[in-house]
Amino acid sequence: MPNLFVIGFDESHKAEELCLKVRELQSKYVIDLQDMVVAVKDEQGKIKLDYKENLPASSPVFPGFCGSLTALIFLNATTGAAGSALAAVGINQRFMKDLAGLLNPGGSALFALTGVPSPDRENVLKELTGFGGKVLTTSLSHSDEARLQEALQAARS
Repeated sequence: MPNLFVIGFDESHKAEELCLKVRELQSKYVIDLQDMVVAVKDEQGKIKLDYKENLPASSPVFPGFCGSLTALIFLNATTGAAGSALAAVGINQRFMKDLAGLLNPGGSALFALTGVPSPDRENVLKELTGFGGKVLTTSLSHSDEARLQEALQAARS
């Protein structure tokens, strides 16, 4: 079952940094990333959605943190989201813009959809430690969401 993660930041570049980390985890087969979009709210309040290119097919061997964190491939904006994994679970452009509208001007958010839960959740949490941000919404259980939020807020050692 897919899991949705939306992590918001006060800085415009932070969602992209987390996106790069999630892609790295996917390349190591630690998470099963299905779809990813970065939303940025400029100083005037306009929201831009950056649909990430199709990610390589993920391996069935090592999927992601409860479907994995941070992770969502959307089809390129020019092709639309109709065939994307996010659209398939009801996450459309309007939903993303509405949720990103909650950000402060200059903020950003990472929308990620993951597939099969990671067998190594502790490693995923460790890799995400210290990124900051706030979990805006997720399909995780309350306890898993709390653990994710704690990892994001924890100081890096």
